[in-house]
Amino acid sequence: MQRVTSFFATMALLGLLSGPAAAVTLIKDEEARLPAAAAGLVTRGITRGPGVKMLSPDPAAGPVKSPFNLKVSFEPRGGARIDPASVSVTYLKATPVDLLPRVKAGLSAGGIELAGAEVPPGEHQIRVTVQDSEGRQSSTVLQLNVVK
Repeated sequence: MQRVTSFFATMALLGLLSGPAAAVTLIKDEEARLPAAAAGLVTRGITRGPGVKMLSPDPAAGPVKSPFNLKVSFEPRGGARIDPASVSVTYLKATPVDLLPRVKAGLSAGGIELAGAEVPPGEHQIRVTVQDSEGRQSSTVLQLNVVK
């Protein structure tokens, strides 16, 4: 009997007995209520650094309902590799909020994939910064418009 119990305990620890993945709270309600960041976000022009592109939700599709699948791709250039340890994900508010611990489970050299990202209604700006093996860095601000 103990052998069976140990087997199930081990399987549960490995996550093999868990059901569908739970949603991830990307932005908390109290964070969404924080004062907005100063206007006039500075972005750079042409860069040889890696590309950062939001694939889902589709930015051209308009407002999205929460929870949604978040998919961001990292596009290395010139044979360089993306350094996942260099990635930062920040919710842009007057006091910026580090979202990296919340997306870490879905982070890879290819990008970020989160199933069931929960975000309160409103307009949200998230800065994603990534660096490649050549030391070139790029930042992109993701615009999320979430409705009830």
